[in-house]
Amino acid sequence: MLRYLTAGESHGQALVVIIEGLPAGLQITVEDIQLELSRRRLGYGRGPRQRFEVDEVTLIGGVRHGRTLGSPVAIEIKNTEWFRSDKWHKEMDPAPGATLDPLTKVRPGHADLAGMQKYGFTDARDVLERASARETAARVAAGAVAKALLRTIGVEVISHVIQMGSAKSVNAQRPTPADLSVVDDSPVRSFDPVAAALMIAEIEQCAKNGDSLGGIVEVLAYGLPVGLGSHVHWDRKLDALLAQAMMSIQAVKGVEIGDGFEVAGRRGSLAHDPIHWDEATQSFVRTGSLSGGTEGGMTTGELLVVRAAMKPLATLNKPTLPTVDVITKEAGVSFKERTDVTAVPAMGVVGETMVALVLAAEAQRKFGGDSVAEFVRNAISAKESTQQAL
Repeated sequence: MLRYLTAGESHGQALVVIIEGLPAGLQITVEDIQLELSRRRLGYGRGPRQRFEVDEVTLIGGVRHGRTLGSPVAIEIKNTEWFRSDKWHKEMDPAPGATLDPLTKVRPGHADLAGMQKYGFTDARDVLERASARETAARVAAGAVAKALLRTIGVEVISHVIQMGSAKSVNAQRPTPADLSVVDDSPVRSFDPVAAALMIAEIEQCAKNGDSLGGIVEVLAYGLPVGLGSHVHWDRKLDALLAQAMMSIQAVKGVEIGDGFEVAGRRGSLAHDPIHWDEATQSFVRTGSLSGGTEGGMTTGELLVVRAAMKPLATLNKPTLPTVDVITKEAGVSFKERTDVTAVPAMGVVGETMVALVLAAEAQRKFGGDSVAEFVRNAISAKESTQQAL
C-alpha cells in the first residue's frame, strides 16, 4: 500500500517526506518535484516569504538514475531561509537552550492555544511551527510522485479556484488537463477571467485593511477507472478517504463531492446522474456530475469532482482579534507572524496533491504490482474485465 510520512517545522532546517509502496521503474526527477512545488507558490495575495524561501529539493533515497527502485523514496526540501538567518538558527536550534522570545498572545482560529494546552507548552512557537501550512510543501513533493504514478494509467489531477471571498465564478465550463497552464497563468488560478478580476479586487481591499481572505477550490480527476474504493467497509469508501484527506489541509473547514450541498436541497428526481448505455464506447455513462464521480464509495469512471472551502487565514497583517496572554492572562490582540492575504490558489495545488495521493493509494490497492509495467498491465486487464462484466 502507498503511504507517506512528513517531518519538519516551518522555520526548521528542512521538511522531509518518506513515501512507501511505490512500484519500481516509475520515472521521477528533482525537476519534476520542483515544478509542482513552484506551482504551490503561485497566487496573488501571497506574502514576502514566497520570495525569501526557495524549495531546494534533494532525493535522498529510493530513486536511481531517474527511476524508483521499489524501496521507500525519501525527499528533503531545505529551508533556505533557515540557512541564511541567524534568527531561525537560534529559534529552531534542536540543542538544549532557552527560548529567545516566547509567543504567548495566542491567535484565535489557529492551533496555538489548543496545542499549548494539549502538550503543556508555554510558547506558541512549539505548536505553530508544525501546524503551519508550510508543511504542505512536503505533501506536494509526495503528490508529484503520486501524479506520476497515476499518469501511467491515464489519470490526470488538476484544480482551479471557483470562489475567493464573495467573488464567485459563474463559468459552467470546467478546465481540462490541457487547460492547466491557463489556470496556472491566472493570478488567482481561476479559469474564469471575469471572476478572476473580482477576486483580485477583493484581495487588494483585504490587503489594504491588513485582513485575510478565504475561498473554495475545485479539484478534478480525469481518466479514472471504475471501482477505486469500496462499498463494503466504512474506511475504504473513496469519498470518505477524499474528505479526510482534504480536511487535513490547514485552514480547510468544508469538503463536498460533486454538488453535495446543493443537491441536499433538491428532490431525488433532480439529484442524481442518469445512466445510459453508449454504443460507441460500449460502456455505461452518466450525464452530469452531481455525484462527483463516486457512487457507493467507489469511482464510477466519470469525472471526479472534489471541492474544499478554506477559511480566511488566522494570522493577520494587522492583528485585531481579541485574545489573552497565556502567561499573564491579560487581554490584548494576537501576535503577528509573516503571513499571506490569502493562500487559496496555493491550496488548490495542495488539494490536487491530497486527491492524487488517495487515488494512487487506491489504484495500488486495486491493481497492485511490484513494477510500473506490472501495475499498468494489471490496470489494463482490470478495465477489460470491467467492460466484459455486464
